[in-house]
Amino acid sequence: MGKPGQNARVEALIYDAIRTPRGRGKVGGSLYEVKPVTLVVGLIHELRRRYPSLDPGAIDDLILGCVTAVGDQGMVIARTAALVAGLPDTVAGVTLNRFCASGLEAVNTAAQKVRAGWDDLIIAGGVESMSRVPMASDGGAIAMDPECNYAAGFVPQGVSADLLATLEGFTRDDADAFAARSHQRAAKAWADGAFDRSVVPVRDRVGQVILDRDETIRPEASLETLAALDPSFAAMGEMGGFDAVALQRYHWLERIEHVHTPGNSSGIVDGASLVLVGTEAAGAAAGLTPRGRVVAAAVTGAEPTIMLTGPAVAARKALARAGLTANDIQLYEVNEAFSAVPLRFIRDLDISPEIVNVNGGAIAMGHPLGATGAMLVGTLLDELERRGGRYGMATLCVGGGMGIATIIERV
Repeated sequence: MGKPGQNARVEALIYDAIRTPRGRGKVGGSLYEVKPVTLVVGLIHELRRRYPSLDPGAIDDLILGCVTAVGDQGMVIARTAALVAGLPDTVAGVTLNRFCASGLEAVNTAAQKVRAGWDDLIIAGGVESMSRVPMASDGGAIAMDPECNYAAGFVPQGVSADLLATLEGFTRDDADAFAARSHQRAAKAWADGAFDRSVVPVRDRVGQVILDRDETIRPEASLETLAALDPSFAAMGEMGGFDAVALQRYHWLERIEHVHTPGNSSGIVDGASLVLVGTEAAGAAAGLTPRGRVVAAAVTGAEPTIMLTGPAVAARKALARAGLTANDIQLYEVNEAFSAVPLRFIRDLDISPEIVNVNGGAIAMGHPLGATGAMLVGTLLDELERRGGRYGMATLCVGGGMGIATIIERV
């Protein structure tokens, strides 16, 4: 067909992308009493309900991103979910971790295996129950070992976000204005039915709905309401010494302006997502109609103290591999870890804010770490279909200083 990034032999086609609503990630959140494996199992059941002609024995693997794979999320939750969902014993399972990129990495890994001819049909996605398994509860040398965090120039990600804002000249008003727009766009998207196809309600054992929409959206958010919030990372930066660590590397700065608050940073939430990826032949055998294809993907490392500049680098790398330019992409989904991240991405790629996160993002709806990347694929595909667009890109900044980007094409 001669399309950019196409493998002449095997394409990695996307047959569907679904997710749970995102619940507030704390005790008392709607999904707190729901086990993370149950979130995944519910989505597997939904795929089987939607596609009764799909032989579950044809599924080769279940690949799940999960950042904090301990406790309820430990011991290869992907394999556990496959078994609990009643998939055949032949369906394998693997859990992977690339921090915030884990869900998108799962989709990319599935696409790579399909394009390589190693597998024919894979369910990929992610899960994170941040209320039940708190972030960083797995420890890790980069944060917990003084020798390692000194060598890596480690600072908490919120301090990195404030460093990025300071370097770029993004003010508190800039960050709050982007956040208010995220909430307003998310509220409008729900009102317009933009998530109706992809969001699967979470139900209890007797079928009663526990949660059927994202729980953290605040339609009333404005510059005035957001301005009342205190910066989240000033104390740890100034009194915890992390500002000093950052300023060792960025010594030309006099100080770090702490502009990020709970209102313009991504929310802590629970959620899961799945994407069905396979060959054309596998889809035809199951009577499936492809919705998209994975055109190209890329990962990159970035300077670890500032940490959050990887999306643009990964995006350019993916675009080069696909033979495309930034202007060929009709829609971008840039994970809103902090306002400064998409603001920097828009500036770096010189693109219009009007095609970035058109249905809101993680500031409004939350960031269930291991699941978010696959959620972005679904949001992107749904919106490309609504608009009749061709190409979209999902990209995330990643802890430890990395970036990831994936280009998909609507078919």
